[in-house]
Amino acid sequence: MRILHTSDLHIGKKLMGRERYGEFRAVFFELADICLRESVELVLIAGDIFDTYTPSSEAEEIFYSGIKLLSKHCAVLVISGNHDDYVRLTAAATLAEEHNVYIIGNNLKAVNCYKRGKTYPVNSGCGWVIFENCSNEQVYINTLPYPNEARFKEGRTDETFSEKISRWICVGEEGKTKKMPSIFLSHIFVAGGSVSDSEREIDLGGARAVPLELLPDCDYCALGHLHKRQKLGKNAYYSGAPLQFSFDECGTQKTVNIFDLTINGLENFRQVEITSTKKLIRLQTDSAESAIALLKSNAQYFVELTLNLDAPLTSQQNSSLHECENLLSLKIELVGAQVDEQRTSNKGKSSSQLFSDFYKLRYGSDVPQELLELFLSLTEEE
Repeated sequence: MRILHTSDLHIGKKLMGRERYGEFRAVFFELADICLRESVELVLIAGDIFDTYTPSSEAEEIFYSGIKLLSKHCAVLVISGNHDDYVRLTAAATLAEEHNVYIIGNNLKAVNCYKRGKTYPVNSGCGWVIFENCSNEQVYINTLPYPNEARFKEGRTDETFSEKISRWICVGEEGKTKKMPSIFLSHIFVAGGSVSDSEREIDLGGARAVPLELLPDCDYCALGHLHKRQKLGKNAYYSGAPLQFSFDECGTQKTVNIFDLTINGLENFRQVEITSTKKLIRLQTDSAESAIALLKSNAQYFVELTLNLDAPLTSQQNSSLHECENLLSLKIELVGAQVDEQRTSNKGKSSSQLFSDFYKLRYGSDVPQELLELFLSLTEEE
C-alpha cells in the first residue's frame, strides 16, 4: 500500500501578524496533485490540523474542502494534535466518513468500516484501524492522538508519564491479532527530537518526552508535533510541517513522506518537496537604499531584514522599507551603540530558561523541577 505522511498543518497560523490562508489552501491542492501523480492510496495527517482550539471559519473551510479534495484520490486518516480541540475536530467525523475521510480524537472511537473508494477500513477498534486496498493488501494502524491525562479524562495517579504512554500505546495494539504491515500514528514529542522557534517548549523540562524505546514494534512510526522533518531511531519519522513557520527554518526544505508498506516492510521511502508555499529568508545589509533593493529582488520570499547602521533610520526611510510587502521583520543594529547587557543576555532564551533565571534571582536557588514542570504545563496547548 502506498502511503503519504504529513502533519502540523496549523491552518490559520499567522507569521508575525501576516495571514497565510492562500498558502494553506495551496498546500491541499499540491497534496492532491502529489497523491494523483504518485498513486497514493492512504494519506496520514499526524495532528495539529489547526493552530488554535477555536479556528476561524475560513480555516475550517480550508481544511474540510482540502480533505474532500484529497479523498477523490485516496483514503485519509487524521488524528488530533495538541493545538486541536479534538471534540470540535471530530464533530464532523460521521459526515467525513462518507467521503472516505476518518478523523480520530482522544475519545478513540472506532471508525465505521464500509467500502468507499479503492482503499477503505475493514476493521477498527479503540485506537486502531485496519485499511485494505483493491489488491487485498492490509495495513494495521495504531492511532494515538496527542496524549495527556486531561484529554483521556484520567485523574492523577502514581504512574509516571512513561508508564501512561506505554499503557496508551498498548491500547492501540490490541487489534493486532495477526501479522501484517503496521504503522504507529501519533502526535508526541520523542526524546532527542529537534525543535524550531515556531514551537512551544513542548518537552516540559523532559517530563513529557517519550523515550524512543517505548514506541511500538511496527514498520513505520508516522509522527507529528515537531516542525522539522527528521528521523529518530530505525523507523520513527517526523514529516515536518509543510510551511516554514519561523525564520530559523530558512533554507530548510519542506516535504511530505511517501513510502510503500508491504509484507516485506518499508520500501521505496522518499521525501517529496512542497513548492506551493512562500519561503522565508534572512537578509542583511548596511543601508536603507540597499535594503530596499534587496527586498525587491527577493519579492518571492518573506524577509527578516537586519540593517547595520551608524545612525537611526529616518521616518522616510522607515516608510519606504515597510512599503515592501515581503518585509516581515526589521532589525536595526547600530554600530558602536551601547546595548544593555541584561537585555542581550536574555536574547534567544527559552521559557524555561527565563523562568529559571527569574526564580534564582528572586529566591537565590535553582527552581525545583516540579515547579518548572508546572510552569511549563501552563504554557502548553492542552
